[in-house]
Amino acid sequence: MAIDSNFDQNRERAGEENGVAVWGPVEPPEKLGIHGTHVAVDYDICLADGACLENCPVDVFTWVDTPDHPVSEKKVEPTNEDQCIDCMLCVDICPVDAIDVDASRQA
Repeated sequence: MAIDSNFDQNRERAGEENGVAVWGPVEPPEKLGIHGTHVAVDYDICLADGACLENCPVDVFTWVDTPDHPVSEKKVEPTNEDQCIDCMLCVDICPVDAIDVDASRQA
């Protein structure tokens, strides 16, 4: 199941972590929600293979720890989503479709 590309309409904003918006539901450690707005990562399906972080030409992503999450104990945070150039490489290489980039959504 891929990230909901309309999460900003279908989910409530649950707060902020590391300067990044978090969209619920959030019930740690199992449900961590979607992190980011312009560049969004669904933490509930991200398996942390690191392809997006390693291949992003403008270093949008950083690692964050997510202890006891059933899929992986670390995730990629779109910490620098304001630097995104909308190349869509992260969307294209994510093996589980956990990332969505939408130029109409602003961080």
